[in-house]
Amino acid sequence: MSLLLLFALVVLLLVLRQNLVAILLVIVTYIHLVYGDGVLEYIIEDMYVTADKEVFLALPLFMLCGSIMTRGAIAQRLIDVIKAFASPLPGGLAVTTILACAVFAAISGSSPVTLLAVGTLMYPALLKEGYSKKFALGAVTSGGTLGIVIPPSIPMILYGIVTETSVVELFIAGIIPGILMALVLCGYSFFSNRHLARSPWDIGQIKSSLRKGIWAMLMPIILLGGIYSGYFTPTEAAAVALFYSIIIELFVHKEITLKDLYQTGVETTKLFGTLFPLVAVAMSLNLLLATQQIPDMVANWMTSMVDSRIMFILALNILLLIVGCFMDIISAILILGPVLLPAALAYGIDPVHLGIIMVINLEIGFLTPPVGFNIIVAMTAFKENFLLISRGVMPFIVLMLGVLVLVSLVPAVSMFLIR
Repeated sequence: MSLLLLFALVVLLLVLRQNLVAILLVIVTYIHLVYGDGVLEYIIEDMYVTADKEVFLALPLFMLCGSIMTRGAIAQRLIDVIKAFASPLPGGLAVTTILACAVFAAISGSSPVTLLAVGTLMYPALLKEGYSKKFALGAVTSGGTLGIVIPPSIPMILYGIVTETSVVELFIAGIIPGILMALVLCGYSFFSNRHLARSPWDIGQIKSSLRKGIWAMLMPIILLGGIYSGYFTPTEAAAVALFYSIIIELFVHKEITLKDLYQTGVETTKLFGTLFPLVAVAMSLNLLLATQQIPDMVANWMTSMVDSRIMFILALNILLLIVGCFMDIISAILILGPVLLPAALAYGIDPVHLGIIMVINLEIGFLTPPVGFNIIVAMTAFKENFLLISRGVMPFIVLMLGVLVLVSLVPAVSMFLIR
């Protein structure tokens, strides 16, 4: 009866169009009162425990860093370097778009930021060079999703927080799948547009782009090199990246002013202000579920229903693909990560490998209706209809599913660099 009442409350809140924070807060409060010891002060304590994690500080720092580079010149100069080398190839501008998304993703850690930063620059250029509107929309919208697979990745940080998994190992494990995903999308862009005319190599343009982009190119080298060498923690790397981007944009490129920097800080603070309560309440729910041994019960139920590791991986991927169609990636990771982890461990799946599987599945969810967050962002940015963008991303989704199958069934693809 109590579960039915909880379900009725959630349905009512959904009908009333309440946000996820309010829904999670009601769920946590209800479970504390009915199944716990009724001490609601524990919710506040759980929120404090979440905020007290050092890695949590990396989230606003990476978000602010990405916003500064989007407003400044680092993103554009990185794209110019890639464009100078890739444009003469068949389908070169499309390849440039995918590679630019991959490089910018390695700095911003956010899919929507990558889509907006690269897509708004490359979409008009693709149309001008004769690429079809459907392909151009599919390329920039799909390429933007690389922002959550190629580290540093905000969803990976969240997964590490809620499952107590090493964020550094998650970042390292995301390198090969991220590069593989980018190469597969580049290959499709190359072959599907090989008939288009291309420009010859321009040594002068290459030299000019390298000279102007040298400071921008040092950013991913400093950031990723520091993390992977063990010299920086993820939080320290975020702070270094933010400091570097401010210095370069203010005093070297001189593309932003102190007023721009202030406005960017305010906008990022507002964005993080919507994220923090969600993470804090979700962590309280996860801690409560762990106390009630709910994840262990789910793990036992799944092991009784599924008798092989392969079948579990298949069921896991189907579940996550369905979830990705209806739930945003942050909510999915916060809610499902701690619940699925014990079941994955029961089948011998490493927590890091599970994290990569979840991120890739939910990355595809950015492109699948009805939520399709990247499709919605693309609709707003490019003023195109939902159906056209959905048709454009379909070939890319098929390719990404192929990479997902490989990563799921061959753990070495993601675990090779850390094991």
